[in-house]
Amino acid sequence: MPPAPAMTPHSDAPVQEIPLREAFRVWLRIGLLSFGGPAGQIALMQRILIDEKGWISEKRFLHALNYCMLLPGPEAIQLAIYIGWLLHRTRGGLMAGLLFLLPGVIALMALSLLYALAGNLDWVEALFFGLKAAVLAIVVSAVVRLAGRALGTPVRYLIAAGAFVALFALGAPFPLVVLGAGLLGLVGGLRGWQSFQPPAPAEGGSDDRHLHSAPPSRWHVPRTLAIWLPLWLLPVALLALTLGGDNVFTRIGLFFSQLAVVTFGGAYAVLSYMAQQAVENYGWLSAGEMLDGLGLAETTPGPLIMIVQFVGFLGGLRDSGLDPILGGILGGLLATWVTFVPCFLWIFMGAPYVEGLRQRPAISGALAAITAAVVGVILNLALWFAVHVLFAQVGEWRAGLLALPRPEWATLEPWALVLVLFALACQFVFRLGLFSVLGLCASAGLLIGLLFA
Repeated sequence: MPPAPAMTPHSDAPVQEIPLREAFRVWLRIGLLSFGGPAGQIALMQRILIDEKGWISEKRFLHALNYCMLLPGPEAIQLAIYIGWLLHRTRGGLMAGLLFLLPGVIALMALSLLYALAGNLDWVEALFFGLKAAVLAIVVSAVVRLAGRALGTPVRYLIAAGAFVALFALGAPFPLVVLGAGLLGLVGGLRGWQSFQPPAPAEGGSDDRHLHSAPPSRWHVPRTLAIWLPLWLLPVALLALTLGGDNVFTRIGLFFSQLAVVTFGGAYAVLSYMAQQAVENYGWLSAGEMLDGLGLAETTPGPLIMIVQFVGFLGGLRDSGLDPILGGILGGLLATWVTFVPCFLWIFMGAPYVEGLRQRPAISGALAAITAAVVGVILNLALWFAVHVLFAQVGEWRAGLLALPRPEWATLEPWALVLVLFALACQFVFRLGLFSVLGLCASAGLLIGLLFA
């Protein structure tokens, strides 16, 4: 017989947990559709988990997102792990994180193999040409919805605007912007200022009683570290001991392990450093191949930092001493492993403590301010994405402290503009579903790419 629904102290009504099988289908769907970098992926989860399924309230979603924004590594997969943990504890976090990653791992590995064997993937670019326009429309929609729900007071609007200007125009370090907003909110929360109280939850949303929030035991941190640190670092240590420090696999493991703890602000903040080291220091690939890899990572599902798999693949392909294809596969998987295993460590270790801070006024004020700053962060990512979708070449305009992207207007791609307008109309005028927008735009992009490229 099926287990009886759980009872909560808040109500005599039973709370029905979400079936694990249904959660599996939803996380797989999110993983397959997670295009467009962190802004697109956060927008996708917001749309499916909050608006469509009602599995989590906007308030809890933003609370989780605020914590993930403070961590090193890709915030979107960490958010998926966090929400998966809230829904089904550790097995839910594992399921959400793995399903978020696997479609991108498989797709990028297949494209890396094709790249190595054929060297020309124009048909892939054509296939995903329209998909980028759809993702941009979804991101714009997410910014509008998030601003409406997460702001609500002039002070929070000012924080969002300040975060956007600091990131987009001044090039301020991402952690500094988020921490500055958090400190401002902490002061406001301690003083009881109404502007720094968390946004009220949307009417009719999830009551969140089915979400896991039990306090951690005293052994939680040691037990979590004892499991996840060896999973992360033991393979690298074994490679160093058996193959030596100069072996390509050892170097891949060490380099991307180090990168995993300094990638604050998402992939774009660390790409230039990674490219410089991989091209100039290690010689795993050329600058042109790095750009090709970035294009492939942008057109496949999953975090943009998945480009580490492409870099590791080419390093193993050329320098492993094994069969080139086998060496490439092992190098790519190793780079992926040491980059993403820490994401599970940060969430499983910290999430129970972060959940315990939700009811403290000072902490709530800090997180409310961070939420406002996150709106500015996502707007910055959306505009960056829009400029690079519409223009083939984007330079930089500088004047004192200002550093703004300067698109080369001669490189405006008319068909990209048409597709973006079409996607925005599907999103805001016709209000089509997610699959319809993605399907129509992907089909149109493929047709345009094949006929007019």
